[in-house]
Amino acid sequence: MNQASWITVSTELPAPPEVVWFHYTQPESIVHWNQASDDWHCPEAHNALEEGGRFEYTMASRDGAHRFVFGGVFGALNPPFSMDYVMDDGRKVEVRIKALPEGSSISVRFEPESVHSLELQQQGWQAILDSFQRFVARFS
Repeated sequence: MNQASWITVSTELPAPPEVVWFHYTQPESIVHWNQASDDWHCPEAHNALEEGGRFEYTMASRDGAHRFVFGGVFGALNPPFSMDYVMDDGRKVEVRIKALPEGSSISVRFEPESVHSLELQQQGWQAILDSFQRFVARFS
């Protein structure tokens, strides 16, 4: 896919890169922030945080009507600053964490899928990243 069509979402966090990395990658944290809205949640998260390691995050509606596994395989990992992974449908994702004077920034760049509009995909991924930002801010 042409990299010009990739979507990027980002946010700033009041924590150093090491803390951001920890909460972004550890299953015990992921289950608390990995949802785009209050009517969804992530009841299970498993990963093998190593190059070639697999991750699976269960996404479910709180009413029990919908459930799916967001999964893939990790590529390059450079803790606490970057990771790449490939989702099960073959789309690539790049995560970048940068130190700032008063915390960090995190950006997630991903190849869009062809079912939903680019705007809807950007809004959904941004909402998840905003949920992550709120979660990390609780520890600062």
